[in-house]
Amino acid sequence: MSSEPKAPLANPPVGLFPRLIFGSRWLQLPLYVGLIVAQAVYVLLFLKELWHLVAHSFDASEQQIMLVVLGLIDVVMISNLLVMVIVGGYETFVSRLNLRGHPDEPEWLSHVNASVLKIKLAMAIVGISSISLLRTFIEAGNLGTTRSNFTETGVMWQVLIHLTFIISAIGIAWVDRLSDNGHRKEAGQH
Repeated sequence: MSSEPKAPLANPPVGLFPRLIFGSRWLQLPLYVGLIVAQAVYVLLFLKELWHLVAHSFDASEQQIMLVVLGLIDVVMISNLLVMVIVGGYETFVSRLNLRGHPDEPEWLSHVNASVLKIKLAMAIVGISSISLLRTFIEAGNLGTTRSNFTETGVMWQVLIHLTFIISAIGIAWVDRLSDNGHRKEAGQH
């Protein structure tokens, strides 16, 4: 008899149903491709708004320029949100991108998981909402006039919705922290 231990199987055989379930993650691929197309549309929107800014910069007021610039920042933040969802979501839920060591690998990608992605998304939504609310506040000086795009009720609802986003982001982060602490206690870490 040989005293050499037998090598364990590298990959135990997986049944058809588990392979089907695991393979279903690839159904998300068209969704991520669709988000890439949406990002291309945002690039076109950004270029169009930038062209309008440059073309009308001499006959626009400072407030009008500021509103257009805030609109550009809003487009960039939404585009950043799309990148986080596309890259982080694909890496977390579909397949590894194998970017380790690539000079352009995003710093946050090395520690992304579903929990981190939710918090980053919530914070991005708060940021986008903040820009939108700032644009509203800049235009609020026109409330009650025919030049106003908003009503007092509309501004109030924007503030309440923004506060809801903030409370939701804090709630998501808090629940994540509680969950993380629970996992540490289960693992015997403090």
